[in-house]
Amino acid sequence: MLAARRLTRFRKCNALQLRGFQTSARAAQVQRTGLYDFHVENGAKMVPFAGYSMPLMYGSVGAVASHHHVRNSVGLFDVGHMVQSNFLGATATEFLEWITPSDLAALPPYSSTLSVLLNDKGGIIDDTVITKHAPDAFYVVTNAGRRTPDLAWFRARLAEWNASARADKGPVTLEVLDGWGLVALQGPEAAPLLQGLTAFDLSQLTFGRSAFVPLEGFNVHVARGGYTGEDGFEISIPPSQTLELTRLLVRPPVQLTGLGARDSLRLEAGMCLYGHDLDENTSPVEAGLTWVVGKERRKTGGFIGAEGVLAHIAQGPPRRRVGLTVEGAPAREGAKILTPDGSAELGAVTSGIPSPTLAKHIAMGYVRTGHHKRGTPLAVEVRGKLRPAVVTPMPFVPTRYWRGEGGQGP
Repeated sequence: MLAARRLTRFRKCNALQLRGFQTSARAAQVQRTGLYDFHVENGAKMVPFAGYSMPLMYGSVGAVASHHHVRNSVGLFDVGHMVQSNFLGATATEFLEWITPSDLAALPPYSSTLSVLLNDKGGIIDDTVITKHAPDAFYVVTNAGRRTPDLAWFRARLAEWNASARADKGPVTLEVLDGWGLVALQGPEAAPLLQGLTAFDLSQLTFGRSAFVPLEGFNVHVARGGYTGEDGFEISIPPSQTLELTRLLVRPPVQLTGLGARDSLRLEAGMCLYGHDLDENTSPVEAGLTWVVGKERRKTGGFIGAEGVLAHIAQGPPRRRVGLTVEGAPAREGAKILTPDGSAELGAVTSGIPSPTLAKHIAMGYVRTGHHKRGTPLAVEVRGKLRPAVVTPMPFVPTRYWRGEGGQGP
């Protein structure tokens, strides 16, 4: 009975996490990834998400069961709604170091880093994963829900860059990989399964590294990483090959996995969801992402939004993103975070769920600086009642990234 109650609470809370995307998606034409028909064939419940019709769950397998399957075995996610792009040209490194705070010149070839696109005030336009193939070639993945503003912003910044003396060594071009597939194979059984399909030694592909890997006759870009906290791979696939390669990957013990489990997995791993935990009024320092700002760049600046970001680094931000463990009931997005006695409002929850792995209510949100330290007692207002909460380190569930023999873990 207790397990049934937890499952019901989880479903309700998870629906709330997705609701904002459903509303915005209905306002525009909903698009489909190259795997839409495949999802329907496999019994997916499709929902609008970030402008796309995406699988929430499959058949009678609920979000909690899918969540546990990824933690214990392996799941496959369609993330083809994400925007995949190539930035190419002699000054590509310099351009991307202008629009992000990351140290990309020092990034080794075929290595990736999380980064952020910043506005002039240092607020986050979007979070992104940047993979350096060479100093003149970068593969960049951005969020589907930010597709229109991101691409417009990229093109405006490119026009500005290419018209300036900074592009004297050569212009930079943007190639958007429209229609390309992107699937994420995630979980402790991901590596053994994928290794069975290739002669490429995947043990050499550590977390944050990528390569073009032959998979049963296909040659595709494989990056080690993902959005679950587990070991796994994100595989970029040309449009004509997406369905066939996906069918090849879906073999026991792989389970097709939808948005419901993806959201709970990423929150347990302490990962942000743009539009909820990040926005244009939030700096990377407030968001706990100071580490994406290169050490040398903290001294030299030279990137869009540098003044605001460097001021937050030097002086401290007014608020900080924290993890919370909440007693009694799950805290929903927008719930007020207060002092334990409820006398002062300190911030708000941005994401919250009952954790399937921990059987506890977890959340993240922002609180005033000074109330952000580990173990700080707080309260969260849930359905008009104050619920005790405590600041909890993230990730809530230890990550299990592959960092090489003897190096697996956070």
